[in-house]
Amino acid sequence: MELVELSPAALRALADGDLAAAEAAAPVPLSPYLAGPECRWVWGIRAEQVGTDPASARWITRVVRDPDRQLTVGRAGFHGPPDASGTVEVGYSIDPEHRRRGYARAALRALLAWAADEPAVTTVRAAVAPANVASRDLVLAEGFRAVGEQIDEEDGPEIVYEVAAGTRLR
Repeated sequence: MELVELSPAALRALADGDLAAAEAAAPVPLSPYLAGPECRWVWGIRAEQVGTDPASARWITRVVRDPDRQLTVGRAGFHGPPDASGTVEVGYSIDPEHRRRGYARAALRALLAWAADEPAVTTVRAAVAPANVASRDLVLAEGFRAVGEQIDEEDGPEIVYEVAAGTRLR
């Protein structure tokens, strides 16, 4: 499993729902899911973010790719660079056609490994909707602990989970 960075042009095309333009600007083939309604809002946020802060490009949402199957199966990344306290927040979503095959776990583990290798990162956060049992179980299995609750403008109520960077990897 690999996390493939996208160019600003690919991000913008995905935000616009233009799969052909996104694929023309991407280093790997993409899937209709990534240009669909479930993902467009994320790409819009990330395209604006990179436009405002080009250095954030290396931290943000990427595509999840299975190199063995030559298949792009979803998206995963951080919401941005570490904040002043060293916290990064993860986000991930796997195409419904490819769920329940370990891709979300592999993507989360790749993000945790990435965070462990970054000296500026001290904490990894995940915010999960209370009804999202699969995601809750995944973060708990990877060592996250509930630390509070929040209301997200896009997603509504969420439980906030955190783990110290590198805890399970060192």
